[in-house]
Amino acid sequence: MNEINNNMIKMRLKTLIVSFFVGSICLAQTNKTEVSEFNLSGPYEINLPFMVDSTNATKGKFETKMLLETPMPFSSLEKYQKWSGKVLPSLSKAYSEGFLTFDLDIDSFLKGTLKVKGITNYKVYVDKRVLTDDVLTLEPDRHQVIIRFVMAPDEKDSVKVSFESQSKMFVKADISPERRYSLSDCMDGLRVTNASLSPNGKYMIVYYRQVEHGGKSRSFAQVKEVSGKKILAEKDASADIQWMPRSGRYLYEETVGGNKSLYCADPNSGSVQLLVRNIPDGNITVSPTEDYLILSEVVKGPKENKDLYEVLTPDDRQPGWRDRVVLTKYDLKTQIYQRLTYGHTSTYLNDISADGKRLLLSISRPRITKRPFDLVTFYELNLETMKVDTLLSNQGFINNAIYSPDEKNLLISGSAEAFDGIGLKIDPGQTSSMVDGQLFIYNRLNKKVVPVTKDFDPSVEGSVYWSKMNDLIYFLGADRDYVRIFVMNPKIGKIGSLGAKEDVISGFDVQYASNELSSSPSIVYWGQSVSNSFRFYLYNVKSKKSFCLEDDSKEILKNVILGDCKDWNFVSEQGDTIYGRYYLPPHFDPNKKYPLIVNYYGGCSPTERTMESRYPQHLYAAQGYVVYIVQPSGATGFGQEFSARHVNGFGLLTPDEIIEGTKKFCAEHSFINSKKVGCIGASYGGYMTQYLMTVTDIFAAAISHAGISNQTSYWGEGYWGYSYSEISAANNYPWTNPDMFHKHSPLFKADKVHTPLLFLHGSADTNVPIGESIQMFTALKMLGRETAFVVVDGQDHHILDYNKRIKWQNTIFAWFAKWLKDEPDWWNSIYTPKVF
Repeated sequence: MNEINNNMIKMRLKTLIVSFFVGSICLAQTNKTEVSEFNLSGPYEINLPFMVDSTNATKGKFETKMLLETPMPFSSLEKYQKWSGKVLPSLSKAYSEGFLTFDLDIDSFLKGTLKVKGITNYKVYVDKRVLTDDVLTLEPDRHQVIIRFVMAPDEKDSVKVSFESQSKMFVKADISPERRYSLSDCMDGLRVTNASLSPNGKYMIVYYRQVEHGGKSRSFAQVKEVSGKKILAEKDASADIQWMPRSGRYLYEETVGGNKSLYCADPNSGSVQLLVRNIPDGNITVSPTEDYLILSEVVKGPKENKDLYEVLTPDDRQPGWRDRVVLTKYDLKTQIYQRLTYGHTSTYLNDISADGKRLLLSISRPRITKRPFDLVTFYELNLETMKVDTLLSNQGFINNAIYSPDEKNLLISGSAEAFDGIGLKIDPGQTSSMVDGQLFIYNRLNKKVVPVTKDFDPSVEGSVYWSKMNDLIYFLGADRDYVRIFVMNPKIGKIGSLGAKEDVISGFDVQYASNELSSSPSIVYWGQSVSNSFRFYLYNVKSKKSFCLEDDSKEILKNVILGDCKDWNFVSEQGDTIYGRYYLPPHFDPNKKYPLIVNYYGGCSPTERTMESRYPQHLYAAQGYVVYIVQPSGATGFGQEFSARHVNGFGLLTPDEIIEGTKKFCAEHSFINSKKVGCIGASYGGYMTQYLMTVTDIFAAAISHAGISNQTSYWGEGYWGYSYSEISAANNYPWTNPDMFHKHSPLFKADKVHTPLLFLHGSADTNVPIGESIQMFTALKMLGRETAFVVVDGQDHHILDYNKRIKWQNTIFAWFAKWLKDEPDWWNSIYTPKVF
C-alpha cells in the first residue's frame, strides 16, 4: 500500500514538473516590450463644459473621461519633448489634456496586447485610429501609438505601458522620428503629373495629383511664375489649361449645366475673356497664329443590342472602338465652325504649320490579315484652298510626325522596320521589336528617309520636340533601366543626354517660343529615381543646368530610412552583360542571412529605376528582404539586337538568364539565404514566373500576377492578345507554328511545377483574361501541388482601387512571409484556413 502511494506521489511530482516546464516554455515565448520613453505634448489647459443640465439626453451624468470625446487634435503632437517620468504632468488649477506618443517597430506580422496601467482617463490611438480594446493586429511597419489623457487639477496618475505578444519576433518601442518605408508613402501625398512652359518662358502650368490617406484624391493645375514662388491661378484638372502659342495667355474650360465654355486669361494682369460659349466636346489645339482652334471631336459609332450583338472584328470588343475622331475648325474672329474631315476612318492632327495655313494629318487603316496590322497615311491639308496632298501612303511601322522648323522635313517616329527596314540593326534571322522606338527624318523635296537613331541604343519614347528656337530635337529615350532626355543635332546626327537629374524622366516640355521672344529655350521636366519620389525641374539650355523647383519626395519620405540600392551585373553564358540592381533592407547587417525576392518583367521593356511602381522594391526591403531586379534579354534600351530577342522567343533565353543571374547573385553575396528565394512578375512577367516554375526548383515561393499560362488562349481572348503577338510572335500564329505556342506555354508543363505558386488576377482584366490564371491554378490543384488563387474583384490589368491595392499588396507580403520567413500567421489572418 505504501509502495502504491509512493508511486502515486512520484507520478504527481512528474506531472507537476512537466506542467511547470510547459508553463515555463509558454512564459518564455511571451515577448514583452516595456515602453520607458515617450514624446510628451502638453499638458494643455481645457475647461469643463457649461452644465446646462445635470444629465445628458440618455440621463448620464458628466464624467471627466467625456472630455476625450472631442476630435483628436493631431497637430498638437508637432510640439513635443522627450519624457521618461512615471507620474503624468498636470496643471495645479485647471483640467488639462496631454499626449504621450511612441512607435512600435516590428519586422513581421503579429498579434499582441497593448497594456496601459495607472491612467484613469485616457484613450489610445494606433496609426491615428482609436483602439477599441487592448488587442492589436500589426503588419510589418512602424506604428504610431498615441495615449491621449485628461487630468483633473493636481491629479497624480502614474503610467506604465507595455506590449506583449506570443511571437518570437522582435518588437521595438522607439521615439525617434525615423521610420521605415510604407505602402502609404508609395500611394499617398502630392505629386507633379504634367507641366508646360509659356511661350516667353516666364510662366508655367503645373498639374498635380493629391491623394489623402484612405484614398480620397483630387487632380488640379496651377498657373505659376517659373520660379514657382507665386501661384497666379488654380483650376481643377478637368479645366484642361493650355498656353496660347504666341501671346502667352492661357486657355481653360468650364462646364456649367452640361455646356462647355472656353476662356482666355492673361497671367500678367489676371484679366479673363470668354472666347467660345457652348463649344463641342473634344481636344482643343490652338493655331500658332492664335486665330482659330482645331477640335478633335469624337463621333459615336453605331450601337448594338446589349442582349444579343454582333462583333465585327477582334477590336470591336473594346468599348469605344466604333467611335471615330473628326476634325473641326473654329474661327475665333467669325465664330464659325467648319468641318474639316469626314468619313468612317478617324483623322488625327499631328502638327500645324508655323503660318497656320496647313495641317499635318494622319489616318490609320487596319489590315488584320498581315503584319503590321495597321497602315498609316499622312496628308497635308491647305486650310485656304481645302486642297489635300498625300505625303506618305499606307506606311507600316510608323506612328506620327511633326514638321521641322523650316517645314522642309518631317520628323517621324516608328519602329526600325519602317520604310522597308532602313533603320534595322539586328542579326540575320531576327525580327525587330516593334516597341523599340526609332526616329526618321523624311525630306519632303527628294523623298529621302534618314534613320537618325539607327546606331542609337536607347529606345525613343513619348513626346518629341523639334525646337524652332535652336533647331535641335529633344526626346525621351529608354536607356537600359533609365529614361533620359536626349538632344539631337539633326544637321550632323549627333545625339547626347541632356543630363537631367532623375533616373526616370516621366515627361518634359520645351518652351515653344520663336527667336523673337527668347534666344535660348527653357525646359521643364519631372521624374523619380530608385530612392526618391517625384521632383520637378527647370533646365536652362544655355547654362546646361537644372534647378529643382519642387521636391515632392521631401514631404513623402520625411523621416523615412531606406536601405542602399546598388547596381549588379553579370556576364551570361552567352557572353552578354545582363544588367541589374539590388536593394538592401534599412540597417543592413552583412553578417545576417536575408531572404531574397527576384523581380523581373521579361517582356519587351526593362524594369525601370522608379521608386513608386507596381512592385515598389524599397517596400519589400523595408520588411527585411533583399530584392534583386534583373533585366534579361528582350528589353528595349539595350540596342535593337537585344530587344529583338523578345520576338518569337517565348521562354527561349530569358528564363535561363533569370535563373543564372539568381544563382550567381546568391553565390556572390554571402548575406543571402539561398534556400529562401522568391520570385514575382506581372503580365508577361507573370507568364515568366509560371514558365520558370516549370524549368527550375531554385525558388521557395513564386507569385504570378495577371500571368499568361496558355499562349494560344491569351492570343485569342485578350483585347490585345493578337496585337501583342504582332510584337512577340511576329509572323507566327497558332496554326502556322503550333509548337512555339504549345511548347512554351506553362500549362502544358504544369506537372513540372513543385514551387508554392500564388496566382493573383483582376476579375475584369481585359488584357490578360482571368482564365489564364484559372487554367494553371486548376492544373496545379489536380496535381496536388501547393498553390493559391486570389481574385481582385472588379479590377483590370492593374490594381488601381485604393483599398483593393492595399489588400492585394498585403496578400503578396503575406505569401512571401509564409514561405520565405516561415511565418504563416499573416496569410492565415487574411485567408482563414478552411476545410471542405
